[in-house]
Amino acid sequence: MVPPPFLDHRLMNRFRFTLLAVSLVLTLLGLHDLKLWISNPSPLSIGIADLQQGRAPREWLRIEGGIFDLPEAISTSGTIELEAFLVPLRDDLSDRRLRVLVETRDPEIMNLMQKWAFGFDTEKERRAYLEANRDRFYPRRTVTGMVVGGLIASGNRDRLTQLARELGLEVDDQVIFISEGKQPPRWRGLFFLVVGLTGLVRGVQLVRRGKSV
Repeated sequence: MVPPPFLDHRLMNRFRFTLLAVSLVLTLLGLHDLKLWISNPSPLSIGIADLQQGRAPREWLRIEGGIFDLPEAISTSGTIELEAFLVPLRDDLSDRRLRVLVETRDPEIMNLMQKWAFGFDTEKERRAYLEANRDRFYPRRTVTGMVVGGLIASGNRDRLTQLARELGLEVDDQVIFISEGKQPPRWRGLFFLVVGLTGLVRGVQLVRRGKSV
């Protein structure tokens, strides 16, 4: 059965505008990634004390002088299968307010936290293990990673901030989230931009062709 001509026309119009919309999104994402790459040719070194005083000066940072507070770490999975932890990075352990949280998947930390969380039968045993390994639970660490930003990150930040507060942690309203080991996307931005611009050109050609028919 051959579809009526007006149906073909509607389908083609939908395809044209869908192509334009998707291509525009890819172009904008590509421009954002390239801007991020150009603005962050290398990680900016900053002391944890300076970072805690205000906003992150750049997206890609090398944070020096901080102390990981592993006993206060939060599992991001919410299940027994530990995938990553949000770890408070502090300047002073006596200051309990959280201003910087680092998402880490460091295998050494994951193994340590797995054993601490599930390797003991009593709280007394867990406390004894912590006291015997304080240097491992409170390591001074230089962290290199990206500041987590964007709409999705904002929603995740609000959710994790609420979770941390429910667990009794003092979270600053302007807490900074860092994804350890993450770098600015280099080739992804260029790929998105090329595909997006190609799609825009093709979409405009199809729209013009449709109007001429």
